Amino acid sequence: MDTAPRYAFPEAIVSTEWLAANLHDPALRVFDCTTYLLYETGTGRPYRVGSGRPDYEAGHIPGSAFLDLQGELSDSASRFNFTMPAAEDLAARFAAKGIGRGTRVVLYARKSLQWATRVWWMLRAVGFDDAAILDGGFDRWAAEGRPTETGETRYPPASLTAHPRPGLFIGKDEVKAAIGDDGACTINALAPDLHRGENPRYGRPGRIPGSVNVPAAALLDPQALTIRPPEAVAASFAAVGADPSKRILLYCGGGIAATLDAFLLHQLGYRNIAVYDASMSEWAKDESLPIEQG
Repeated sequence: MDTAPRYAFPEAIVSTEWLAANLHDPALRVFDCTTYLLYETGTGRPYRVGSGRPDYEAGHIPGSAFLDLQGELSDSASRFNFTMPAAEDLAARFAAKGIGRGTRVVLYARKSLQWATRVWWMLRAVGFDDAAILDGGFDRWAAEGRPTETGETRYPPASLTAHPRPGLFIGKDEVKAAIGDDGACTINALAPDLHRGENPRYGRPGRIPGSVNVPAAALLDPQALTIRPPEAVAASFAAVGADPSKRILLYCGGGIAATLDAFLLHQLGYRNIAVYDASMSEWAKDESLPIEQG
C-alpha cells in the first residue's frame, strides 16, 4: 500500500502549461493578486502596503483581471491591514469581480504565492471551492516566455451566495486559549529571525509562546517559486510536531504568509486548520498577551 504523502486536491494547483491551454475557457476567471510589503524603519509601522496594480497594468497573463487585496477585499474599518470582511460582504465583493456560480477561478501573484493563497483561503472561508493557485505564479509564466498583455480586464459580475466556514479565520482569544494545549499546534509562518525574536518588525520581538516555525518561504522552490513536492512539505510540518490529529493554528505578520502554510496543510489532508487573521500585527503590540524569544 502506497503511504507516501500526496496532495489531496491536485485540481487546486494548476501549472502554467494547463493555464495556457485553458485561457480561452469562457468559464475561467484568472486574477493577479499581487501585493507588496514595503518595509520601513523609523515610521512606527512594520511596512507600507504597495499595490501590484502598476505591474499588472504593465504586463499580465492575457485575459486576467486584478484583485486589490488591501483596497477591495479587506475590512477598511479595521486598524490592521488585510482584515477579513464579514462573509456576506466579502462574497458580494467577489461576485462584483466576476467570481460566482459556474466560474472556475485561477489565482496568481508575483514574487510569492502567498498573496494568491490568501485570496484562495478567503474564497474557501465564504464557501467557494472552485479555485486554484497557479504554481510558480507570474514569475514562472514570464520565465517561460509566455505571452502577456497590458491594460485591464474586467469580468462581468457574477452571483455568489456566502456559505461561511467561520473556523478558517480566528482571533487572538482562540490563539491564547491554545497555548499549552496538547491537542493544538500553533505554527509561525514568518522567517526564523522573526520567530526567534531577533527582529522587532511588528513591535515586541518574539513569538506566541509554544509556537513552532515553518516559514512559508521554505515551502517553495527558491528559484522557480513552485510548490515543493508533497513529501518535502509533509516532512517540514512533521518535524515540528504538526500531527494531523491536532488542531493547527497558523499565524505570521498579518495573516498572509500563514495562508500558504494553511493551503499546503489542506492539500496534505489536514482538516482542522485556522489562520489567525491579525497575527503579530496585533499580538506583538498588545502588552496583555504573552510573548517569548530564543
